[in-house]
Amino acid sequence: MKILAAVVTFNRRELLRRCLRNIQGQTRRPDVILVINNASTDGTDKMLRDECISFITQENIGPAGGWSRAIQHALDEGFDAIWLMDDDGYPEAHALGVLEAQLTAEVACASSIVLCEDRPTHFVFPVATLDKAGLPIIVGARRKLTTLERLLEQAPNGTYPFAYLFNGALINLAVACKVGNVNKDFYIYGDEVDYFFRLRQAGKVISVLEAVQFHPDVSQRPYTSAKLYYYIKNTMILNGWHMNARTIRNVLTILAGLGRTAKRNGILKVLSYLLGADAPVLYFAIARGLSGKIGRDFRDWTKRSDGPPESVQAGRSASLQKS
Repeated sequence: MKILAAVVTFNRRELLRRCLRNIQGQTRRPDVILVINNASTDGTDKMLRDECISFITQENIGPAGGWSRAIQHALDEGFDAIWLMDDDGYPEAHALGVLEAQLTAEVACASSIVLCEDRPTHFVFPVATLDKAGLPIIVGARRKLTTLERLLEQAPNGTYPFAYLFNGALINLAVACKVGNVNKDFYIYGDEVDYFFRLRQAGKVISVLEAVQFHPDVSQRPYTSAKLYYYIKNTMILNGWHMNARTIRNVLTILAGLGRTAKRNGILKVLSYLLGADAPVLYFAIARGLSGKIGRDFRDWTKRSDGPPESVQAGRSASLQKS
């Protein structure tokens, strides 16, 4: 099997360097390593040249634009599978070999589990408990599995039919040809959820408990207005596309977004979104989520700008650079 390892990066040069060293240290090394550089300004390109790593530099159109470019490159170059990961995580030494063994013809994606680098008994992103239809349950005492121990109880055979795709996911490119590429219009949030459900239409998508991706704890990172906007808007769109009980899930999405904001930014910021100067962020996100308008359309309404929203300037050339 010919495997491309692809990392999407933006201004995380030293974390990227750590990630690459752990990819190079795999017991089953990928055939090629490629970095998609989303217009970093911190010397990432020089570091990659010095390390003799192939990379593509392109305009920063968000993570989805990076994943899409990486997958298209892998398809164009005739790879059998692509191993995708973000720049701030890194794989355990046996991860790729374990995933390759699980990527049979009927498996669309075999993914690593994502553990906190400082607390490896816990997940960075809690794993959803699934109902009989394979959808995340809406209510329940264990709606989210937060520890590896809890997941082991649900997956005694070592695999689980749910995955976070872009943190050590090995994707079968024969299946990608059938379902298409990542939707670049899901800016900041939603791209991996959408691709998970699309891949699952053509094959199994599993997390492999023996394959580990370590990742920093992101639970305390501040929630910017743009992050809240795209989280609510894009998740509501996905609820309409892929989930049941859309209205209930939409309400829970709004509450979850405000809850994360309260935890990371404080209750006063939540009040501003509900009743204050930041209210347009919340209510435009809800309105556009209900209307299904994906795309890069956030702007800071608190500045009362009459200019157009952010837009993706497509079509700029990007170059494949090799040192």
